[in-house]
Amino acid sequence: MLGFLAARQAGLEEPARLRRAEATRRVLSLDLNKDRDVERIHGCGINSLDIEPVEGRYMLSGGSDGVIVLYDLENFSRKPCYTCKAICSVGRSHPDVHKYSVETVQWYPHDTGMFTSSSFDKTLKIWDTNTLQPADVFHFDGTVYSHHMSPVATKHCLIAVGTKSPKVQLCDLKSGSCSHILQGHRQEVLAVSWSPRHEYILATGSADGRAKLWDVRRASGCLTTLDQHNGEKSRTSSEAVNTAHNGRVNGLCYTHDGLHLLTIGTDDRMRLWNSSTGENTLVNYGKVCNESRKGLKFTISWGCNPEFAFVPYGSTIAVYTIFSGELITRLRGHYSTVDCCVFQPNFQELYSGSKDCNILAWIPALREPIPDDTSEKSLSQQHLNPAYEDAWSSSEDEG
Repeated sequence: MLGFLAARQAGLEEPARLRRAEATRRVLSLDLNKDRDVERIHGCGINSLDIEPVEGRYMLSGGSDGVIVLYDLENFSRKPCYTCKAICSVGRSHPDVHKYSVETVQWYPHDTGMFTSSSFDKTLKIWDTNTLQPADVFHFDGTVYSHHMSPVATKHCLIAVGTKSPKVQLCDLKSGSCSHILQGHRQEVLAVSWSPRHEYILATGSADGRAKLWDVRRASGCLTTLDQHNGEKSRTSSEAVNTAHNGRVNGLCYTHDGLHLLTIGTDDRMRLWNSSTGENTLVNYGKVCNESRKGLKFTISWGCNPEFAFVPYGSTIAVYTIFSGELITRLRGHYSTVDCCVFQPNFQELYSGSKDCNILAWIPALREPIPDDTSEKSLSQQHLNPAYEDAWSSSEDEG
């Protein structure tokens, strides 16, 4: 770190390199924080988390009980031990609460005054944060698995929605109606994600094993269907042609720059794709255990070098380097299956939600932990400069 500072001061390094190095160090030291709790409100499993991108201060959670909770992550007490309090919630007694499990919650990307939620009760709701009343409700014919608003759109207000229908629905916030649909999948759409680089590009994953990229301005819609074999598989093969996975594709996540797309399938595989060419980069992550029958919410770091993927893996969270496929560690702390996690890039923090009804905070370690059985004497010897060590020894010691 001192070397970075000296090089920066001498003008030998750009400021961004020091920032990336420190962000990377913090991510690599992530650990379950015993001093920070998130108030437990949900009585059932937690399916979705989202931190608003404006301040990085407020977090939404959606649970299997239909409840939505809004948390304040700021530590106003300035004490090392504190609890992230729930500011408000849409509880079971709320007249507009979702009837069934909330599968996705998302903040409006440009303002904390609005957020969205979708549920197994076949609805997508647009909420006014200040009044906790729905400003609009979209109804669908089937179960809603996932929805997403573009983080960069300036020319449209479309919400992509994946449902039990193979058709991808696009809902327009301005008109309050479903503007058009994208046809191409053969089974239910489990995951949708807008590109953070191009506002009209959408990625979708389906139970038919296919992941597709769409340009919503085009009449045909579909740009490409991702092929795990990069077109080299013979059509006479028993495996389906142009499939991203040999199972359901239930997780999608773009890298922050939008140049690559990660997909996860129930074939226990994760794949990295070039989002402009649709090419499988063939990075090998090994077995990525995925037993979820619905959408899986994983996340990617940004501002680090290399970048990391945080993937729910049973009751743990697996941390992978994206471009090399190396499994760095598995974060352990939950008692049951983890369904979602979200990354806070301002402070390199991670929050995860599980079927055990808990939200856990994973915070970068500030210093190296000291073993409990280390005595003060051995500590003082351990940190003693060799130049000041006592080199004298008795004849008994030499014998």
